[in-house]
Amino acid sequence: MKQIKEVFADQAEVLAHLIRQANRPVATRFKINQDNCPKHPSFCKSEWIQADFDRGERYFLLTENSQPIACVAYEVPVRENAIKKAYLNRLSVLPDQQNKGTGSKLVEHVIQQALSDQLDLISIGIIAQHTQLQDWYEKIGFITGDTKGFEHLPFDVTYMTYKLND
Repeated sequence: MKQIKEVFADQAEVLAHLIRQANRPVATRFKINQDNCPKHPSFCKSEWIQADFDRGERYFLLTENSQPIACVAYEVPVRENAIKKAYLNRLSVLPDQQNKGTGSKLVEHVIQQALSDQLDLISIGIIAQHTQLQDWYEKIGFITGDTKGFEHLPFDVTYMTYKLND
């Protein structure tokens, strides 16, 4: 049985391990390594997760028969303007659980949480060259926005948004 539950800082190592495992195929595919992108999720450490919790980020873990198979982070930053938004971060699904609706369940959970929090939109950033992932998010209802390059990253980042209140 699959279940989504909120987890806390005491699960930082479980989350970091899951995030590393889920993101290794992406790192391999896009030739990401510790030298060219040391902060890529495929190198996630429990300290990163602890820092996320310290910043107010929330984590949701999806388990199957009590075993962790996927997670997502949800952050509502301090409002800088009238738009109330959330960030969907670190969506990570173990490779053998992909293409089974697992990621969609977590994204839907975040959408419902953002609606409950009365927010206007959800924002994500993905590897621009990862067109398969972009297509997947578009099928869920995300809209593709700007693509930007960053000196410290070996790839461009495409931003996408999901509008909650049309």
